[in-house]
This record gives sequence, structure tokens and C-alpha cells, in this order.
Amino acid sequence: MGRFAEDQDPLFRRINSSVSFDWRLASFDIEQSKAHARALARLGVLDDDELQQISNGLDSVAAELDGSDFEFREDDEDIHMAIERRLTELIGPLGGKLHTARSRNDQVATDLALLVRAHSARAIALLEALMETLVAQADAHSDWPAPAYTHLQRAQPVYLGHHLLAYFWMFERDARRFFRAAEATTDMPAGSGALAGLNWDVDRDALAADLGFERPQPNSLDAVSNRDFALDYLSAAAICAMHLSRLGGEIVLWSTQEFGFVELPDSFASGSSIMPQKKNPDAAELLRGKAPRVAASFQSLLGTMHALPLAYSKDLQEDKEPLFDATDNLELCLAAATGMLGGIEFNRDRLAAAAEDELLAATDLADALVQHGVPFREAHGLVGGMVRSALDSGRSLSELTDSELDGVPDGARQAVRRALEAGQTIESKLSAGGTASSRVEEQLERAREALSALRP
Repeated sequence: MGRFAEDQDPLFRRINSSVSFDWRLASFDIEQSKAHARALARLGVLDDDELQQISNGLDSVAAELDGSDFEFREDDEDIHMAIERRLTELIGPLGGKLHTARSRNDQVATDLALLVRAHSARAIALLEALMETLVAQADAHSDWPAPAYTHLQRAQPVYLGHHLLAYFWMFERDARRFFRAAEATTDMPAGSGALAGLNWDVDRDALAADLGFERPQPNSLDAVSNRDFALDYLSAAAICAMHLSRLGGEIVLWSTQEFGFVELPDSFASGSSIMPQKKNPDAAELLRGKAPRVAASFQSLLGTMHALPLAYSKDLQEDKEPLFDATDNLELCLAAATGMLGGIEFNRDRLAAAAEDELLAATDLADALVQHGVPFREAHGLVGGMVRSALDSGRSLSELTDSELDGVPDGARQAVRRALEAGQTIESKLSAGGTASSRVEEQLERAREALSALRP
């Protein structure tokens, strides 16, 4: 038929077909096709009766797709051709008029932009739920001492609420990235044709408004080949998945018997096939495990776009599976993280015991010496010697005698003793963004304001 004298080889049909995965664009394609039919009516290509028949036919196709009654055929190359084929079956040759003044190139790009916009909004909503859970947990544990770490070594104590809010701000940045990904879809590809524009003076401004875009994309070559909006989404998704993996990794550590800081809800843990005593933090582990997969989706599309000449090449068919896989896994992980955090229980005694390790007050001792005129580097060395003496003798810092505070000015020894009193270390962190109670309360208020700003 047409240009080709031979039938397609079955192997070519397999490698060329995308309907097995791009069916997920169906609802967006239906939406775009109805808007395109209205644009054709404004041009006079369709009369009112034809427009109504096409619109009704597309509604019927949508109902079949939604009800899983749609019959895909072997020669359906992609979802766009499948929908057009079924529409023509339902309303006759009139269905063939729908493809007037458009190409699959601008059709696919528009569908994909609509999908990215929808999933950006979904990611923001899921992040909002996760952030609300973090605020609730941080508020409930705002005054629980906990150890904070560098190099996985105990470093300084903080309040658990402060620690949990660190993740809040990670996810708040993620939400802003998804807002930017959605903003990257404001220019509409539709009306660009295959690459050079159309022979029809389609009112692209009206079509853009109809589909919720701000404006038509100004260059037809760029419009059909642009996938920056998908890269923006995948970049945001990769960073968000990395943040989830950090949260998951910490929960895995904290749920071990060695730490014993948290108890996971049974509904987000699993047992062992052979060891009855086990309670495995599988949900948290999968937050770690899926992060590289989402990042790989970003790299996959970046690789597809690399050095790709204008305008459209079949390589761009490879834009969809990485994007779909990333949206599925990110949205699943966000929902799972919210459910897991909502039911997690923290062990106050274990956290407090670790936070009360006097060695975590070493910086405070150095600062106490500085306040009595000792240069910080000298104070650092003096406290290091005190730590060594305590470790070598198996005692705590507060158990060192005055004679073992060699080099500490007499007037500073009382300040050093006071710095070791329970709670002093945490409450001394008064700088903005610090872990003192007053600052945590300020931070909680800012977090609530940031959540309000996410809501329309």
C-alpha cells in the first residue's frame, strides 16, 4: 500500500511498535484529539455535525480503553494509530479526517508534555503528604535528644525533631523542582506538523488555551524534537529518589538491634523464609534500591537525546519507557515512605542514651575555653587531650579530675564542667537553623508555611 511494495517483516514490526507501552498516553491523546477536532472545526475543515460525531466517537474509544474493552491489534504501531483506527471503525471514513493538519511528531510531543505535567502535579501532591507526615513526627518528637553523625561516627546531639526536619527541607526542594518541570510544559508543540509547520493556518493560540498550555511553541523544529520537559521531570525524580534513598538508608541502620532507635510498623516490614525472629526493613531498603533505577531513567533519556540531529528520529520512541518507569517507581516510593513514616515508632531511651555520650560535647568544651580567652585551635588540642585521657582510663569526661585538666585556665574549669551538664549541648546551638528548642519551633513554623505555599 502506498510507498511500500512489501509487507513489513515481523521483526521490524516488533522493534518498531510502541503500543505495548505508549498506551499510557491514551487519555492524553484522546484529550488532544478532541481539542484538535475543535481546531479543525474553527478552520472549517469539519462542520458541527462532523465535530460532534468525532467527539462522540472519541468518547466511545476512551470508554473502551478505561473499561479494558479496547482490542489492540498486531498492526497497531502505537497508541495514536490504534485510537485513530478504532475511531474510524466506529464512525466510518470521517475518522480519517481527524489527522488533517497534524503529524504524529507534534501529536506525540504534545501527549508527552501533558503526561509530564500530570505526573509533576502527582509528585507534588505525594511530596506534600510525605512532608506533612514529617512535620507531624518532628512536632511530636521536637524535644527528644538524638545523636547526629558524621562519617557514621557520633558527632553532636540534636533533637529528633530537628533531624526529621532535615528531610522535610530536602523534599521541599524536590517539590519546587517538580513545579519547574511542570512549568517546562507551558509551550505547546501541537500545530507544528512533522517539522516545518502546517499548510493550514490553525489557530494555535486557541488550541493552546484549549489544552491548558500558555502559548504555542515558537519553532516547529524545536517543538517536535524537544524533550527537555521530560528531562526536567526525570532530573527532579532522580534527585527526589536519592533523597528517599538517604531516608531509607538511615531507617535501615536505625532499625537494627545495634542501633535500636526505631521500630518499623509491621505493615511495612517482612519476615524471613527461614528465620522466624527476623523483621526486615524491606520498604526502607527498597527506597534505597529503586533510587539508582530512577536515576538510570534520567541517564537513559539524556543518552537518547545526545547528539540527536533535528528534527524527529525514531530514537525518540525510547523517551517513553524510562519516563513511565520513573513515574511508577517514584510515586510508589513516595507513597510507601509516607505510610512507613506515619507508623514508625522511635525508641526514646535508646536515642537518649546515645545522645548523652559526653564525648559529643567536645566542641562545646572547646567553645567554653574560647569564651575564656583560649584560641580555638589551642582549645581544640586541649579538649582532644581530655578525650584521650577519658578513653584511656575508661571514664567519662565529667569524671576527669581538675589535675587532669592540664592547660585549662582555672577560671574556665567551671565552664567546662557546666558544658557537660545534660541538655546543655543541644540548647547551646542557638544560631538560626540550629537545634536549640527555640530554633526548632521556628523551623516547624517555617515548615508549615512552606507546606501552605505548596497548596493552590
